[in-house]
Amino acid sequence: MKTNTPINAALIGAGPLGINIYKYALKRRDIIITHVIDIAPSMTGKDMGTISGIDASGILISDKISDIKDVNVAILATVSDLPRIGPQLLSLIEAGLSVVTTCEEMFFPWDSSKDWSETIDRAAKDKNVAILGTGVNPGFMMDTLPTMLTGVCEHVDRIEVRRYQDAQFRRIPFQKKIGAGLTYDEFEKKKNEGSLRHVGLSESMHFIAHQLGWILERTEDKIEAVISERNVVTESLRIMSGQVAGIRQTGTGIVNGVERIKLTFQASVGELESYDEIEIFGTPHIRSRIMGGVHGDVATCSIILNACHSILKAAPGLRTMADVPMITSIGAV
Repeated sequence: MKTNTPINAALIGAGPLGINIYKYALKRRDIIITHVIDIAPSMTGKDMGTISGIDASGILISDKISDIKDVNVAILATVSDLPRIGPQLLSLIEAGLSVVTTCEEMFFPWDSSKDWSETIDRAAKDKNVAILGTGVNPGFMMDTLPTMLTGVCEHVDRIEVRRYQDAQFRRIPFQKKIGAGLTYDEFEKKKNEGSLRHVGLSESMHFIAHQLGWILERTEDKIEAVISERNVVTESLRIMSGQVAGIRQTGTGIVNGVERIKLTFQASVGELESYDEIEIFGTPHIRSRIMGGVHGDVATCSIILNACHSILKAAPGLRTMADVPMITSIGAV
């Protein structure tokens, strides 16, 4: 049921993603960001509007969660891993706030981080609040959407999802995260260090398997460099032929020795064709392609803000996209 009363939200994290979420919220009438929190000393006391490159807003960035007052929901846009974001979540829960977070490992943490999941779930239920990790990927394109499409199938043998993106239209931090502009040796070094990868394929595979009743024997995650075959120049990068343009990451989910899930994510600067494609091998056989693909930054900010409505209607505890009321575009008019 829609309401004309806007949601007051606190935004935790004033980095590039937090700034984009803030600017998108300004275009809406259903959500008002009334508080911004960031622990970086350089941010404390700065005006969020000024930080965002727009007019001063009067909202000064604080470094204390205790400064949050009269808020319905918290938007947590800081880090991607559960060990670092866990304490932040517990602080927000203790403050009595439901939370929507962009943390990729929070999308479906029950298999990979059982202890943290149980701790967060128990704390949220004690405080009668709900917690949700979501985004475009993981959160929707490579997990929730393909799972929903199986609802019209008599049976499903396997699922493949392919997401190809031209990363020159994404945020600079994203371009760096996929290794754009590195040499092959630099890419391999960062990959082996674990600092260069798309976070979330494992969580997506576990979510799909859980919803379809499959028991994953194991998951595999392969990371490869995408090498540019031509010179590519963008506003922020100059990639020469032979340098790394981006990343190809393939996740496979094995059930009883058989590959039942295959997720391919490729993002590179200058990618020739962008698209999102879901193929369900079963009855009926479904192949659905979104030409041009879904813009990751637009989709991430939008689903996070739209999810604020759903999390306030969800049962207390640590929730997944399968547990909350359907997320739709409420603020758009």
